[in-house]
Amino acid sequence: MKHILTVFIFTAFLISCNSSDKTKTTTQEASSTEATAESTSKDINKNLKPIETDEDLVATALMAAPEKSRLTSKVIGYNMAGEFVTLKEGDNEFIVLADDPTKDGFNAACYHKNLEPFMARGRALRAEGKSAEEIFAIREEEMKSGKLKITPGSTLHIYYGPNTMYDPETAAVDGAQLRYVTYIPWATSETIGIPEAPTAPNHPWLMNAGTHRAHIMLSPLPKDKG
Repeated sequence: MKHILTVFIFTAFLISCNSSDKTKTTTQEASSTEATAESTSKDINKNLKPIETDEDLVATALMAAPEKSRLTSKVIGYNMAGEFVTLKEGDNEFIVLADDPTKDGFNAACYHKNLEPFMARGRALRAEGKSAEEIFAIREEEMKSGKLKITPGSTLHIYYGPNTMYDPETAAVDGAQLRYVTYIPWATSETIGIPEAPTAPNHPWLMNAGTHRAHIMLSPLPKDKG
C-alpha cells in the first residue's frame, strides 16, 4: 500500500513539473514573439522621417510620376519657406506638383506639360482669392472661347495619403497611393460609354460630365487590398 502511494505521489509530481515546464515554455515563446513583433515595428518606424526639407518635397513628389521618368521630370510647388518655386528642373514631358507642406496629409500630382496652362490658370485664380466655384466657371468660359485648351486624354497622376512621414530610402510616403484623372472635355456617359458614378471599387467613372473638366476617375485599390 505504501509502495502504491509512493508511486502515485511521484507520478503526480512528474505531471506537475511537465505542466509547469510547458507553461513556462509557452510563456517564454509568447514573450519572445511579442518582443520580435515590437522590435520589427520599431525597425519599420525607424525608417520613416518627416517631410521637412525641400529635398524631401522633391523626393516624395516624384513618386507621382512614372518611375522611368522621375529623374528628368520638373518639380514645382511651395518650398519650406512658403514660396512657389521650381524645386527641380526637368526636360521631359512631365511636370510634378509637390505636396503643400502647410496642408494636412500628403498630395502630389504629375501631369503632361500641355496641361500646365490650365493648371497655372487655376493657381493664379486661387491666388486672387477666387472660390472653387468661381474658378470652375471662369475656366469653363475660357475653354469655350478657346483661350484655354486641354488635349483630350491628358492624364493627371495623383499620389496622396493621410500621412506626411516617408521612407528616405524609397521616397514612399507612409500610407500613400495613386489615383488617375484622364481629361476628356465635354464628354458624357453617352459619348464615351463610362458611367457617371463608380459601380464598384477600382472601376473607372466619369466626373464633371458635359463640362470642360469632364474626366475619367480611376483609383486603383491599395496593394494590400488588391
